Amino acid sequence: MRITDLLDARSISLQAAPGNKEEALNQAVELMTQRGNISDKAAYRRQVGEREKESTTGIGEGIAIPHGKCAAVSAPGLAAMVIPGGVDFDSLDGEPVTLLFLIAAPDTEDNIHLDVLGKLSMLLMDEEFTQRLRGAGSVEEFIKIIDEADEEKAGIEERLETAGETKKSSEGGVKILAVTSCPTGIAHTYMAAEGLEKAAKGKNCTIKIETRGSGGAKNVLTEQEIKEADCIIVAADAKVPMTRFNGKKVIECPVSDGISKADTLIDRAIKGDVSIYHAGEEEQDTKNEAKGGIAHQIYTQLMNGVSHMLPFVVGGGILIAIAFLIDGLCVDVGALTAEQRSNFGTITQAAALFKGIGGVAFGFMLPVLAGYIGMAIGDRPALAVGFVGGMMAANGKSGFLGALVAGFAAGYIILGLKKLCVKLPETIEKLTPVLIYPVAGILIIGLLMQFIVEPVMGGINTGLNSALTGMSGTSKIALGFILGGMMAVDMGGPFNKAAYVFGTASIIAGNYDIMAAVMIGGMTPPCAIALATMLFPNKFTKQEREAGPTNFIMGLAFITEGAIPYAASDPLHVIPACVIGSGIAGAMSMAFKCTLMAPHGGIFVVPVIGNPWMYLIALVVGMAVSTVLLGVLKKKIR
Repeated sequence: MRITDLLDARSISLQAAPGNKEEALNQAVELMTQRGNISDKAAYRRQVGEREKESTTGIGEGIAIPHGKCAAVSAPGLAAMVIPGGVDFDSLDGEPVTLLFLIAAPDTEDNIHLDVLGKLSMLLMDEEFTQRLRGAGSVEEFIKIIDEADEEKAGIEERLETAGETKKSSEGGVKILAVTSCPTGIAHTYMAAEGLEKAAKGKNCTIKIETRGSGGAKNVLTEQEIKEADCIIVAADAKVPMTRFNGKKVIECPVSDGISKADTLIDRAIKGDVSIYHAGEEEQDTKNEAKGGIAHQIYTQLMNGVSHMLPFVVGGGILIAIAFLIDGLCVDVGALTAEQRSNFGTITQAAALFKGIGGVAFGFMLPVLAGYIGMAIGDRPALAVGFVGGMMAANGKSGFLGALVAGFAAGYIILGLKKLCVKLPETIEKLTPVLIYPVAGILIIGLLMQFIVEPVMGGINTGLNSALTGMSGTSKIALGFILGGMMAVDMGGPFNKAAYVFGTASIIAGNYDIMAAVMIGGMTPPCAIALATMLFPNKFTKQEREAGPTNFIMGLAFITEGAIPYAASDPLHVIPACVIGSGIAGAMSMAFKCTLMAPHGGIFVVPVIGNPWMYLIALVVGMAVSTVLLGVLKKKIR
């Protein structure tokens, strides 16, 4: 099969002029449909869009290769667009796309077309070839250029098999192996292979590349080749078998780096400034979690804790919200005493059951966060150390921020202990995982939390309470902004607790407007994040998008902790957005003279909220501000 067998004159446009990325994809799908190989255009368009959400198919150099593989495709096909004026496509290099190929692949076991599509992808890495396509004067000339290049170039398998032989390095030169893979396995896999091959040839290196596309693994690396390799590059957004690389220098990066940063990767391999891969460490199998620079390593370590914490937050939060709902439906909140209102959510037996179970789940939240952050850094020995540090943070005054510190500290404590134990006698070294690491690690993290983290956070907490008490007689609106913002700073930590304690103390003193500002500040972050995951899906991971809507329930029930996983994964952007929105909501609550006689419950205690309609407006405004800021501040997930 040749490339032109998949390309029909009806599916080519040489003067396309879409206004944006969405229009470009719609026009390309329309061209593809004209071939007659799409049975359900809407379903195919959805699939193309879903692939685009995973990571942009704008690979740079003015080229985009969107693709979709699904049952709506009855036969493989290509559609092509030359866009003389260019279109913004969120490309890796930020440049507008002027040449677009759309791929349609059927969801069948017959993958004969995949090699053809892979070959086209590799041809598109040739700048002379793409320039000729852009300058084609007619559809016939466009097809002829592709056909001639197809005739001249070797097939994928042949090229990859001979890649290591085409440019032998000099004796003692660098021998590089590579693996490329993307989730769909159609285009990016082969483009990354082409990019790495060209870069290696330019540096006089020997390279062999294993591709793991939809058609399976090709040009698989052998044990002997791995043994002799100086460095291995794994450019992948899908799972790659890694245990075979144990003890070798390995660079792990997204597949897009193999396309746009191939020269840099080859330079790193040549210099040898690469860490050794240890097969005992947890292998990443989710998209876009490949190791990169220091900032990306910190991010993946955070996400390891967040992803394991998320089920506890969602499960526990929803059960607690149900408890509030049960009490809200079964009791007259306005008739409750101050003591009864403080126990809202446990007044009826059914509510107490749900709140008890949800509370147990919530109790695991911070230890799990700290434990799995530690594990991402120091492997399994750090898990127990992180759990202990996280539990001390949860039971103490440091809360969420203390758990973050504990997680990173646990990981580096274990790394330090590993270095200290490396020269121990073999008989003693065998005891390190079961004796030295847990005993010494837990002791060190305990001392750190007891004498450094908790006292520091406790001092901050005391100072905040004093400052708030001194402000109560000054500007109420300013106080509302500060209290609302504090509820979103650490979402359960010392700032949040200080504001909440001040609000509950104010109820006893008869100042009900302060508690209203506190609660609305705590309700805003989860609600804003839930809305942002729907309005700006490309700013959140798939797991975050799926969990997003549950934050509406938690936010409306005044469970601020629902926002913690999102704040933990991107604190520099999420926390400021939430603080500003919560502060505005708190200030508006004060300005509207809203009051609250219950210390908890969210919308389920509406009967004891004074001026409830204006309170709702304040919540909506604060939520809208945080949502917009999240959309502006957060970076796109590629």
